Amino acid sequence: MAKQRESRWVKAVVSRIVRFVLWFITKPTWEGAENVPARGGVIIAANHLSLADPLTVAHFLYIGARRWPTFTMKDGVMKIPVVRSVARSTGQIPIKRGSTDAVKALHEAEVALTRDGSSVIFYPEGTCTRDPDLWPMTAKTGVARLALTTGVPVVPVAHWGEQNLLPYGAKKPSLFPRKRIDFRAGPPVDLSRFEGRPLTATVLKEATELIMGDITALQAQIRGEEPPAIPFDFKRAREEAAEAKRAERLADGGDAEGGTDDGAAGGDNGKSSAGT
Repeated sequence: MAKQRESRWVKAVVSRIVRFVLWFITKPTWEGAENVPARGGVIIAANHLSLADPLTVAHFLYIGARRWPTFTMKDGVMKIPVVRSVARSTGQIPIKRGSTDAVKALHEAEVALTRDGSSVIFYPEGTCTRDPDLWPMTAKTGVARLALTTGVPVVPVAHWGEQNLLPYGAKKPSLFPRKRIDFRAGPPVDLSRFEGRPLTATVLKEATELIMGDITALQAQIRGEEPPAIPFDFKRAREEAAEAKRAERLADGGDAEGGTDDGAAGGDNGKSSAGT
């Protein structure tokens, strides 16, 4: 029997506040809400555009699909007293990244999906997209692992418009005029080809690519544009940027050595730059 994870009165208050605020500053359009199961555990896999989209995704799920949104939330957010109390009272799942508690949080998400029949929202990318044109990036494999372990459906959800409300990196939102936010949910991702197979790195990578492919296709429909053939790889981009920075520092150090009258001093500067 499903367990009630949330405080009913806190849920009622929070939902009314969020609905009021979002109807005041956004003009949402929702398609495909019928693809979200009316009951039972379900993973909602969405792209990540802005720090504002947890609110808009929750709005779509609660009003459009009639399911209560459950998130895995960063531990830093959970340290804010009022937010922590509200999050706990509404069934949200705290997660400490890069620690053993991350495994615990995934286990709690599994319990929420299988025992409590919750609808749990995940951002497979792990962070807001850094793709220059805001297409979904390559993703981590945690969502695929959870789906294949639990057997619950994964409903892909794409959205577009939050970048106009609060672009990534911006400190202040642009509240007026009201921003159009478009949502589209697709049918559950077909992961049947992986049933009964060991959860190897290859299997998880392929399943993750299927999930992200469906999300990207939905966003392409919303935008009326063709997505890139190869998704933006944020990890690789960071590595390349770091390598370019190291090369630049080495070049600057070499120039300093060649251009100074004191070769020893220039050499020291070069070593210092290279080791930074």
